[in-house]
Amino acid sequence: MRNPIQMSYAIIGALSTVLLLSACPKKVETTKGTAAMTEEKVAPPPEPMQPEVTPAPQVEETPVVREAPAMAANLADIHFDFDKYNIRDDARSTLDGNGQWMKANAGKHVTIEGNCDERGTNEYNLALGERRAQAAKRYLTALGIEASRISTISYGEERPVCTTKDESCYAQNRRDHFAAK
Repeated sequence: MRNPIQMSYAIIGALSTVLLLSACPKKVETTKGTAAMTEEKVAPPPEPMQPEVTPAPQVEETPVVREAPAMAANLADIHFDFDKYNIRDDARSTLDGNGQWMKANAGKHVTIEGNCDERGTNEYNLALGERRAQAAKRYLTALGIEASRISTISYGEERPVCTTKDESCYAQNRRDHFAAK
């Protein structure tokens, strides 16, 4: 009987022989019935697939212009003084421009979003944001915009545009934002 080391070498040798023989070229029958040795042909790797490009039909169309919400609407935000909801003089010209856009786009509705800085309680800021949005709505209806085209919502301090704790940042957050739909 052989020792375990010799058995291991015999098993490794047998496995190596099987692996080598399985890697040899395959026999292929020729048309005359004789076996011939041929090398296995390996196909080259496929070239990366290129999407088929079909030319667009030559049809003259009127270009379609799509508006991005609010940005293409040319609606601008207005800002408020601390703890106030009255319309400032600098906001009047902005509201006049927003009103002109609304008159030119009679099918559009606008939501006025009242916002506050973080100072004050949540309840107080929600109420102040609503008063700010209502003030802007009254101004626009005085310009002749139908009140049914304007909705208001207050976000209080929940949607700041600036998060630094200083007065210049607080001033940016005290605003009405106009969103067209």
